[in-house]
Amino acid sequence: MLRAASDENTGGTKVVVGLVETHGRRETEAMIEGLTVLPRLKIGYHGATLEEMDLEALLASKPAIAVVDELAHTNAPGSRHAKRWQDVLELLDAGIEVFTTLNIQHLESRADVVRQITGITVHETVPDSVVDLADQIELIDLSPQALQERLKEGKVYLGDRAIAAQENFFQEAHLAALRELSLRFTAERVEDRVRKLRGHRKIVWRSGERLLVAVGPSPFSAQLVRWTRRLAAALGAPWLAVFVETSRPLAPEQQKLLDKNLALARELGAEVIHTHDDDVASALVRLALQHNANQIIVGKSRENRWLNLILGGSLVDRLVAKGGAIDISVVPAEDRRPDHRWLKLDQSLRPEPKEFGWVAGAVGLVTALGLSLPDGYYLAVGLVFLLAVILLSLRVGRWPVLAAGVLSALTWDYLFIPPKYTFVINKLEDGLLFGAYFIVALVAGQLTARIRAQSANEHLREERATALFHLTRALAAAKTLDDAVFAALRQADGLFSAQTSLALLDDAGGRLTPHFAGSFTLDDKERAVAEWACRNRRSAGRFTDTLPASAGYYVPLILEDSSVGVLGVRVGDGKTLTLVQRDLIESFARQLALVVEREQLRTAGEREKLLAESEKLHRTLIDSVSHELRTPLSVITATIENLGSAEGEQRERFVNEARIAARRLNRLVGNLLDQTRLESGALKPRLDWCDAHDLANAAADSVRDFLEGHPFEITIPEDMPPIRADFTLMEQSLANLLLNASLHTPAATSVWLMAGIESGGRRAFFTVADNGPGFPPAMRERLFKKFVRGDAARAGGLGLGLSIVRGFVVAQQGEIVVGENPGGGAVFTIYLPHSSPQAVS
Repeated sequence: MLRAASDENTGGTKVVVGLVETHGRRETEAMIEGLTVLPRLKIGYHGATLEEMDLEALLASKPAIAVVDELAHTNAPGSRHAKRWQDVLELLDAGIEVFTTLNIQHLESRADVVRQITGITVHETVPDSVVDLADQIELIDLSPQALQERLKEGKVYLGDRAIAAQENFFQEAHLAALRELSLRFTAERVEDRVRKLRGHRKIVWRSGERLLVAVGPSPFSAQLVRWTRRLAAALGAPWLAVFVETSRPLAPEQQKLLDKNLALARELGAEVIHTHDDDVASALVRLALQHNANQIIVGKSRENRWLNLILGGSLVDRLVAKGGAIDISVVPAEDRRPDHRWLKLDQSLRPEPKEFGWVAGAVGLVTALGLSLPDGYYLAVGLVFLLAVILLSLRVGRWPVLAAGVLSALTWDYLFIPPKYTFVINKLEDGLLFGAYFIVALVAGQLTARIRAQSANEHLREERATALFHLTRALAAAKTLDDAVFAALRQADGLFSAQTSLALLDDAGGRLTPHFAGSFTLDDKERAVAEWACRNRRSAGRFTDTLPASAGYYVPLILEDSSVGVLGVRVGDGKTLTLVQRDLIESFARQLALVVEREQLRTAGEREKLLAESEKLHRTLIDSVSHELRTPLSVITATIENLGSAEGEQRERFVNEARIAARRLNRLVGNLLDQTRLESGALKPRLDWCDAHDLANAAADSVRDFLEGHPFEITIPEDMPPIRADFTLMEQSLANLLLNASLHTPAATSVWLMAGIESGGRRAFFTVADNGPGFPPAMRERLFKKFVRGDAARAGGLGLGLSIVRGFVVAQQGEIVVGENPGGGAVFTIYLPHSSPQAVS
């Protein structure tokens, strides 16, 4: 890095060293000479002085290139950013290029692998997204022996750190594995770069071996897959298994065999690709170009050579013609008993009999129309025949179209071209016209049929893309996991005409729990199949080789190397799921897995936030409680120590201070106990008929000392009937409200306690009001939460009083509200249900 920076500096580029860690190495310090080095920023932390890069000074110097060592470094507390790579991002945003260094063990995506190799957890990591921003990555490669030698020479660490490193991280086996990891990472970057440079060029760059094998519904495909796997292992090359689905449907036996072949390819490590195209050769070449595969492997054709000639050549011939620089490897099949039939049609190629009926009807209709015309219109009849062939190609398959072309040509010649009722053509122009008609009819019919097949394939692609689009949009719009699952399963029900279910692993990760949104109920047998699919991370159930007798088809929801659930699909008896549908179901499962991961991350984030808040609350509570307990205890201790030597008025004053402190301590402990009773559910109110005057007087007497200095007035109607309440809870609630009014308002502030029955007689109320500072509207919503105190509250107290009042009132089926006094101040009103004693009796 320093050598590159020196070269740029010599070339006239403004290079500034933000920070370089030399670790005391003289040769490293010598390489900095000649470069502009910024002084480090000193940050105080716990009595020590830490040095960090001065980001502000580096930005102000406006260099073309900034040199920043150790990208994964964690900055000292008090820095602008927590991580040095965040400093680098700010430099990049300012238009400054950055030279930096990074060890492979600090890459986020490799952290787990590094821990498995070395047994050491690396805490300082850099996100891969940051590394992806690099325009160039240069690998500094050393053999493990050379790196160990540098360590012994003190060029990596010094003193005891070097000895500890040699015994742990710098073991030869660890270094060799990390070296391979760095080489692979660089190779992946180079391969990705090559793909981007290739773009859409229709060439294959032989920068490395990559194989592509064509897989189909043939017994020989399994042998072909195994052969390709052996070749890929020998070459150390990645390989693709490709199935090209044409417009011809597969028979159930062929579908089952194809699934087996593709499953084998997946098990052997292939990347399975499924595409649609009626031209298999073109599709294979296209995918080879897209994935930079330089070798296509196919099986030797078993089709009759005459049939291949009619169809435009065998697959191998067409691949050779279209493949260009791509190698075509043809693997012969195992010897078997030859088939002497000259024409062997695949079941999917055989047309339905009704299609030939359409051909016969169309030709007959045109013939009848032509016979009704005068003799001189045979050219017009030929054009109508040609139109009929083209229209038929929109409705029927290739073979019926071919039959329509031949039958219409012969009918036109025999019935309409002079001389009639013979196949003889006398005129040269009629012969040329007939030959041109025959060729145009066949070519036009075949081209139209091909276009129709391509249109059908495009429709399938569109349906898949549309289904995934609707799914991702619904999942993105879902606010909760339940909403997302419900939307996905309802879409799957309609798309596959099936019943669906989703089972997710519980928090312990041991048992599947079906989601309530499923339309397919899992019994014990089906649940066992789903658990097998989840445990083995493989599809199972119907349409597979694993537990095929089950009613549902089960696909695991896989996240990296673990499964988080299973998606189940059940279709009706006699119906099947095509390969395209199963591929789409797997896409649904992948999307649902991402939703589950998103929910897990959200839950983990909330849990971490809750833990952080709980820890903060715990510290605050400990500090507050210790302070609140220590203050009255200190007063009591001091007064007791001085009480023996005090006399007269001084002795009385000490006793009074001790009494006030003891009351404060008693009130604090009582609040803590009351809050504990409320949260544990142990509080059971004892409702009885109470006199409002007695309640008000008892509450006022309990806080009489604190109300001194405040004008205090109780207003209760003389004829107010008894109310049904818990006398102790109500007395304490009113006392807490009066205490707050006396403590948190200025001296000489008036305090009122009022009670009465609402109009209608259904609720009784108790109101405590003052004309103090009151509460802002935003504060009122959180006043009744635990450990919340008013903005203008006097120091002292835990903020439990109003929370306890609310708990006591709610326990009596009442409510408490806070409002604003029209003359200024706060108004707290307690409402309790009320009915007259006569009505109750």
